[in-house]
Amino acid sequence: MFQDITIEELLTLQNKKEIIPIDVRSSSEFEDGTFPGSLNIPIFEDAERAEIGTLYKQVSVQAAKDRGLEIVSAKLPAFVKSFEQIKEPKVVFCWRGGMRSKTTATVLSLMGIRVYRLTGGIRAYRKWVVSTLEQLGDFKPPAHVILGNTGTGKTAILRSLLEEGYPVLDFEGMAGHRGSIFGEIGLKSHNQKTFESLLVGQLLKLESAPYVLIEGESKRIGKVVLPQFLVQKKEAAKQIFIEMPIEERVQHIIEDYRPFENQPDILFAFKHIKNRIHTPIAKEIETNLQEQHYENAVRLLLMHYYDPRYEHAMKQYEQDRVVIKAGNRKEAVEAVKKYLSEL
Repeated sequence: MFQDITIEELLTLQNKKEIIPIDVRSSSEFEDGTFPGSLNIPIFEDAERAEIGTLYKQVSVQAAKDRGLEIVSAKLPAFVKSFEQIKEPKVVFCWRGGMRSKTTATVLSLMGIRVYRLTGGIRAYRKWVVSTLEQLGDFKPPAHVILGNTGTGKTAILRSLLEEGYPVLDFEGMAGHRGSIFGEIGLKSHNQKTFESLLVGQLLKLESAPYVLIEGESKRIGKVVLPQFLVQKKEAAKQIFIEMPIEERVQHIIEDYRPFENQPDILFAFKHIKNRIHTPIAKEIETNLQEQHYENAVRLLLMHYYDPRYEHAMKQYEQDRVVIKAGNRKEAVEAVKKYLSEL
């Protein structure tokens, strides 16, 4: 028979890359929030789950069980094969560690496939995330915040440092959003549950770090909100302000947002800020976007919208700032590394 494991045991095994979490809930439940790094092999899809739920409420528990058995029986060979193709040890879970994960684990065990079941399911995991975030409110490592005008490539700089092993909290990566009105273009934004699940995992990994590197985000990033203790940590952080030529920043934005692939989304997003820009300039930007003169459009946006707003915001946070002048991202990364080596 299968064995139940706790959230803590699952995290330990996952950190050692010794287990694959598998969510057997429907695809919409999976999209709404799951255990980070999970695969989705649903025992029931959304329509099937709705049908069973209706029988449960309007007919009887037994009628719901009978219909569930019919559905599972028809798809059982393909369902089992999906698990057979995953060679690593597996743990299955559903909403609360109930019938769906129990049925899956039982069937797989009978077929000779070793599998664990997560105690309490995703509901218990969500409670653990909320509780752990509260406990992390006294997160010790001091923060160093990367600042710079739009297009500097702050996120790319942080990710380069992360790849080299530096302690980085990538808020934009965890949010699936770049933190601006154009921030969701070309990305899939996350909800608060997914963001917090990713965040708590990263915070736990960095609890003993000598410091953490973060980006100077606002409290809200797309659909998600930073916990207050991280907002306070950002406000108290040592600042690394990166200056970069505007033409370099224009090219970064073109590379990141790929306007030739996302023109309708970019035009739609621009409408949200159009009225905040002096009318003749706003019209010129819109015309350049429509005619695919993206470099001109981006340059005007930086000069007449983003740079003035950013400079105004920075006047509120002028504590303990180091200024790095860099010609490109690579130079900026090396300069930040030099700064950190001298701490």
